Amino acid sequence: MIIADSWQDYEVIDTSGGEKLERWGKYILVRPDPQVIWKTPKKHTLWTKPDAVYHRSAKGGGEWEFFSLPEQWSIQYKSLTFLLKPFSFKHTGLFPEQAANWDWMADKIKNAGRPVKALNLFAYTGGATLAMAQAGAAVTHVDASKGMVSWAKENAAASGLSERPIRWLVDDCKKFVEREIRRGNTYDAIVMDPPSYGRGPKGEIWKMEDSIYEFLLLVRQLVSDNPLFLVINSYTTGLAPAVLTYLISSVFSDLGGNPTADEIGLPVSSNHLVLPCGACGRWVP
Repeated sequence: MIIADSWQDYEVIDTSGGEKLERWGKYILVRPDPQVIWKTPKKHTLWTKPDAVYHRSAKGGGEWEFFSLPEQWSIQYKSLTFLLKPFSFKHTGLFPEQAANWDWMADKIKNAGRPVKALNLFAYTGGATLAMAQAGAAVTHVDASKGMVSWAKENAAASGLSERPIRWLVDDCKKFVEREIRRGNTYDAIVMDPPSYGRGPKGEIWKMEDSIYEFLLLVRQLVSDNPLFLVINSYTTGLAPAVLTYLISSVFSDLGGNPTADEIGLPVSSNHLVLPCGACGRWVP
């Protein structure tokens, strides 16, 4: 398992009964997690003293209950700063398990010994973008949500990276990739965090298991003649890491290389177990 175990400002304290008890900086949150199917006793005292709780509705969705949580606060991961705020469907604007990928990608870029042109698709609030830019890459950041791209820019400013060569684009990722193919543009490093389900600007339906293979075939055409890596993250329930390995192998077979995939997770401080948080596939030439 790929474990994000280098955090100081974030911690999974405990898990039980479909929920996780987390520390985000100095604030304690309780949020639902579908992986937590065990119902061990909630002995930790902070279960009863959270700053906010997200209550899942039996009809789908849910709502936040706030006690002493500000509208926005920030946490750091090493020298990166992320602005956080509670918003729809339990999220805070950051997936902390991805820190393991940030470190891996940054290491690859720093040791490349050459300029690296990177592409971050479905780029959300920019964790991977900031990590790659800080490591020295020129990054193209693409997300269909204007709000998410604005949030990513704010994170870049908070991290002192506003002057780095980052191209911020609000665009449908598939349409962007198709245009880049026509333009003849290529990238040395490609990262993507596609949603399990989504809709395009004209109502096009994206379903991970139905759409990812054709999308990867397009992305393959953007790989440069001197590639560094590809990273695919998946939060789709039931999509085993081995599926990502097969996907990458089938699409990148002509390039050879080494495709690998594994679960990605966060350590739980109360019992030293690891909470699984989806799957990650990586390819290096």
